Amino acid sequence: MNGHQPPADGRQATLSRTSVKVEKLENTSLQNATNIKARKAYGEDKPFSEKSGEFPGPRYKSKVEVMTGFGHSEAMHPTRRVQRRSPWFWLSTCLVSVLFVSVSSRSSGTASLSFNQLHGIFTRSWISNLNDVTSRDEESTQLADLTRTDQVQFDNYSLILRGQRVFLYSGEFHTFRLPVPSLWPDILQKVKAAGLNAVSVYTHMGLINPAPGVVDFNGFRALQPLFDAAKEAGIWIVLRPGPYINAETTAGGIPHWITNEVASPLRSNESDWKAAWQDYIQGIIKITAPNQITSGGPVIAIQVDNEYSQDPISHAEYFVDLETVYHNSDIVVPLTYNDPGQGRNFINGTGAVDLYGYDTFAYITFDAYPQRYNCSNPTGWSPVPTNYHAFHADANPSQPLYIPEFQGGSFDPWGPNSPGYESCRALTGPQYESVFYRQLWAGNAKLINYYMFYGGTSWGALPYPGVYTSYDYGGAIAESRALTTKYDEIKRQGLFLRSSPEFHKTDWIGDSSTGTVTSSNPAAFITLLQNPDTHAAFYVARQNDSTSTATTTFKLNVTSPAGALQLPLVMPAITLGGRESKVFVTGYTFGASSKLLYSTTDIFYAGTIDGRDILFLHGNSAQDHEAALLFVGKPTQTHPTISPLVKFTTNSTSLAQNGTTIVSFLAGIEGLVTVWDSDKQLVLFADSETAATFWSPVIAGKSTDPLRNFWGLGTNQSVLVGGPYLVRNATLTGTTLALRGDLKTGVRLTVIAPKSVRTITWNGERVSSDVAASSAVTATGGFVGQLAPKISLASIPVPKLTGWKFKDSLPEIQSSFDDSSWTVADNTTTNIPWKPFYGDGRILYGCNYGYCENTVLWRGHFMATGAEKSVNLSINGGEAFAASVWLNNVFLNTSFGNSTNNRNILEETDDKFVFPAGSLLAGKDNVITVVQDNMGLNESQSTPNTSKSPRGIRGFKLDTGNFTTWKVQGKVGGYNGFLDKTRGVLNEGGLFGERKGWHLPGFSTAGWASRSLSSGLPNNTAGVGFFVTTFKLNIPQDIDAMMSFTFEEPFGQPYRAILFVNGWMMGKRVGNLGPQAKFPVHEGILNYRGENTVAVALWALTPGVTIAPDLQLVVDGVVEGGVGNVVTTNPVWSAAGRT
Repeated sequence: MNGHQPPADGRQATLSRTSVKVEKLENTSLQNATNIKARKAYGEDKPFSEKSGEFPGPRYKSKVEVMTGFGHSEAMHPTRRVQRRSPWFWLSTCLVSVLFVSVSSRSSGTASLSFNQLHGIFTRSWISNLNDVTSRDEESTQLADLTRTDQVQFDNYSLILRGQRVFLYSGEFHTFRLPVPSLWPDILQKVKAAGLNAVSVYTHMGLINPAPGVVDFNGFRALQPLFDAAKEAGIWIVLRPGPYINAETTAGGIPHWITNEVASPLRSNESDWKAAWQDYIQGIIKITAPNQITSGGPVIAIQVDNEYSQDPISHAEYFVDLETVYHNSDIVVPLTYNDPGQGRNFINGTGAVDLYGYDTFAYITFDAYPQRYNCSNPTGWSPVPTNYHAFHADANPSQPLYIPEFQGGSFDPWGPNSPGYESCRALTGPQYESVFYRQLWAGNAKLINYYMFYGGTSWGALPYPGVYTSYDYGGAIAESRALTTKYDEIKRQGLFLRSSPEFHKTDWIGDSSTGTVTSSNPAAFITLLQNPDTHAAFYVARQNDSTSTATTTFKLNVTSPAGALQLPLVMPAITLGGRESKVFVTGYTFGASSKLLYSTTDIFYAGTIDGRDILFLHGNSAQDHEAALLFVGKPTQTHPTISPLVKFTTNSTSLAQNGTTIVSFLAGIEGLVTVWDSDKQLVLFADSETAATFWSPVIAGKSTDPLRNFWGLGTNQSVLVGGPYLVRNATLTGTTLALRGDLKTGVRLTVIAPKSVRTITWNGERVSSDVAASSAVTATGGFVGQLAPKISLASIPVPKLTGWKFKDSLPEIQSSFDDSSWTVADNTTTNIPWKPFYGDGRILYGCNYGYCENTVLWRGHFMATGAEKSVNLSINGGEAFAASVWLNNVFLNTSFGNSTNNRNILEETDDKFVFPAGSLLAGKDNVITVVQDNMGLNESQSTPNTSKSPRGIRGFKLDTGNFTTWKVQGKVGGYNGFLDKTRGVLNEGGLFGERKGWHLPGFSTAGWASRSLSSGLPNNTAGVGFFVTTFKLNIPQDIDAMMSFTFEEPFGQPYRAILFVNGWMMGKRVGNLGPQAKFPVHEGILNYRGENTVAVALWALTPGVTIAPDLQLVVDGVVEGGVGNVVTTNPVWSAAGRT
C-alpha cells in the first residue's frame, strides 16, 4: 500500500464556490439528547431475558478450521421504554398520513409540496438545544447497578462516562508489540485523529511476570507511559490484562514458567494456578488504580481473562477468584468480558461480569471475524452477519451491545503460499469497512473495538507457532506506522460518530426484512435506528446481497419531521455501489441548533466552530446525492455563479421567506464545495476522497480539568484542517492556532477556525495566508496557505550493509567442546501433560529446565560399541519448526516441521537418523547434538493445558545401546536468571553466539573473519554462524523515516536467520517457508543519529546448497513532523554472565 496520501490530482485544494442569497430564517434549536444526568437507578433495570441452553461456540480464533455453533434465527425486538416526547414528534406523527412529496424530474427541480409549508412544519417541530460539556439530557431509568463508581455507567443503549453518553469507538493496540514507549503517543495520536475515542490494550503476563515472584513494569513493559500518553491524547482505555489473552502470542500470554511449574489445569479454580497469577494481577491493580477515570485517568474498564466458557464450574469459579481480587482493591471501573461466541457466558450466574461482550470468530450466525483468516482471495467475501440485534435483544437487553473484538484485519501464517499482509489489508479494506462496520451500527452496537487497529511486531519469541514475526494484521495503521487507505474510511466513519451525539442513543426500529422500512428496490436492505428523545432517524443501507459488486438504485420511504417522504425528492434515485453502505439521516441536528431535514449523502463532520454551526457532507464523486436543509443567518458574501454540479430547489427562483432548500449534488464533483456560508452556518460538500484529506483536531478544554482532552467531557471544541498527511493536535492560544502533524508532500493547507485566529503555525513555523483562497472557502474563520517539507523527503540516505564479520556459532559439535556447565536433563516427571513417546523415562522438554523459547541445544552422550547404526528422535518444536542433528561433528540431517498457509501443519516429527560410515567413535564417548528451533507455545484451545506444549525431544532411542547422559542449554540463565532485563525474557535463545552476547552492541568482533553475509557459511556446510556489522545513521530530528531490513535473495533457500538490531531480536527469517522477507524496525531500536549494530545468526539447514542471504536496509516511507524525541534504550554488551 502507498499509505495515506492526498489525492494525486490535488483535490484537497480544489475549491468550488457555491452561494445562494437567502433571508434570515427562524433560529430554533433541538434539545441535546446526548448528555445524560447520570444517576443510579438501582432496581429499575430490566431483568435479563434468557432462553434455555447455551451456544457452544469455538473459542480460539487462531485456528483456521473451526467448529460450528448455533444461534437464534428469528428476529428479536427489545422492549423499548418510551420517554418524554418532543412536541414536534406528536405533530409530525399526525402529519404522516397526509404528507406526500412527489418528484417530477431531476431537471425541473420542483416538488408538489410547498417548501414554505415544508419549512414551517420542519422549524416548528424542533425544541431547544444546549450543546456544551456541562449540559445533560433526559435521565436514563435503566442505569446498571454498579456500586463501585457512578463515573462509569451504562444502560441498554450505551456507555455513560461522568454522565455523558459515549459511543465507544475503539481500536486494538498492544504496546508490547511496539517496544519503544516513545512511539506509543504516535499510535494514540493517529487513533484520535481517526475519530476514535478509545483503545483496547492487552497486557502480556509472560513479559511482565517472567519468573516466579518477579513483576516488572519497566521499559516497554511499563503501563504508566501508556496511561499518560492516552490521557494527553484524550483516548479511553479498556485494559485487558488476562492473565490469558490469546492474541497469537506464545502460550496466549501465560508466562512460560507457569506452563512448567503449575501442576493443575491452567485457568481454573485450583490453588496453584491462583497463586501463580496473584503477583501479576496485584501489580496490574497497583499501576492501574490511580489511572482510572475516577482519578482523572483514561482507564474506564478492565476485562476479566479472555474468551472462555463458564462451564465447567472450575472456569466460573476462576472468574470469581479474579473478580474478588479486583473488588477487594481500589479498582472501581466495570469488569467486562469477551465471549468467544454466542455462548452467553458470564452474563449471569457464577463469575458474571458487569458488562458482557462477544467477539465470535467461528462459522456461526453471529460473527465478529466474518472474513476469516485466509487472505489468499482478498476479493472473496462472506455475507454480513445479520443477527447482532436479535442476539443482543435476547441475551442481555439491559446492557448495551458491546463488541470487544471485531475484525480489523487478519493474521497471516507461515508457508510459501501464504499471501502476506497486504492481501489481508485488501480482504478487510475500505469496502469491507464500509459494509461490515456499518452493519454493526445497524445492529445497534454502541461499543465497538476493531482488532487490530495497529498490529505491530511479534519480535523475539512473542509469536505462537501459527504466525511469523510481523503482526501487521492488515490493520488501518501498518506495522511501519504508516497510514493506509483503510485508515481513511475509518476516519470518515469515526468523525461522523463523534459528530452525531443523537446516534449514541437509538432504538432499533426494524429493517427491510420486517417490513418496517420500505424502498422501491428489494436489492437494497435498510435498517432504521431512531433516537427515542429527539426522533432523529438513521437509515443504514447496504445491498441485500452484501457480497454483490453490482450497483443498485432505489427510492427510500422515510418518516421525517415533515412527515412521510420518498427520498430523494429531486434526484431520480439513491445509488449504492457494489460493496458499499451508507447512513441516511432525517431530523438530524448539527451544531447547536441547525437542522438537516434529510440527507442521502454521508456526514463527515457536524459541530460548532466559533458559534457557527458547521456541516461537512461528502459522497462518492461518481454518484448523485441530495440533502434538505434550513439555511439560516446572513450570507457573508455574494458570488455571481453557482457550480453547475450543485442544484438548489425551492418553490421559486430564489429562496422564499422561511423556505427549506433541497441541495442536489450531481455526479462529478471533485474537491471542496462551499454550499452555504453565513454568520450562523457553514455547509460544505466534498467527494469522499477529498473529505479523507481533512482532519478535526480537538482543542483542549480548561487546563485545570484532567479530562480536558477528552471529547464530550473536557471539551466540545474543534477545528477543521485539510491537506496534511496527518494532523496530530491543535492548540489555540489567544489569536494563534498551533497545528502539529506530518507532511508527506507539499499540500494546500485549509483551515476553518474561530474568526479570532490571526496566526496559524505548522510544527512551530508560521504559515502565510492566501487571502483570496481563504475567503473562497469561508469569509469567517477561513484560512488557506501552502505547506512544503523543508527537505527533500525522497532523498533520505541509508547505508549499504557491508563490512560483515563472521564467526562459527556451533562449537558444540566439536570433540573439544566442554558441556560440563550445561544443565543435566535427568528429570523423570513433568507438569506438562503430553508425555514422552519413548525413551528411558527421562524428560527432555526444554521448559522442564527453564529453557522454554527460541533455540535450544541438546547433547546426548553414549559409549559406542561400534554396532550402533542410527538414532530415532521424536522432536516437538511447534508449527513450521526445524531441528538439525549431528553425530559428533558429522551432520546427519534436518527434521522439518511445516505449515502451508496454516494447512499441512507439522509441529512434531519422528525420524530415524542414520550414522554415516566413519562417524562413530567405537569405545569412546559419542555425542548426538540437536539444534532445535522453538516456535512458541500453543494457545489454549479445547483445554486450558494446551499451552503446556511439550517443546523438546519426546522420544529418543539408539538402535542398540543406551544414552548415558543428556545435557540441555537454552538462553543464559533460563527464565529464572536471564541476563537481559531490558529486552526481556523472550529476546534471546541458546545459540552459542547468543549466550556469549555477540548480538549486542559494543561486543568486539576484532579477530573475526571478514565474510559477507551473502557468502553464507564456509564450504556450504550445514551449521550456524554469526555475522555482525555496524553502520551509522544521521536522520534529521523532525523526520520520521520508516525503515525495514529486507532479505532480497530468491525465495526457497533452506536456512533460518535470526535478525538482531542493536541487541533486539527483530525477526526470524525462514528462507524455505516464508512468507516474510521484510522486517520493519523502528527508531528507538534503531539509533537514527548514531551507530547501529546488526547481527544475523545464520542457520544453514542443508549442506551443499547455495545459501546466500542478501540483507538490505531500506526506507519504506518518510514524513516530516513525527511524534517528537524518541528515546533509544539499547544496553551494550557486558562480560558479566557471558563468559
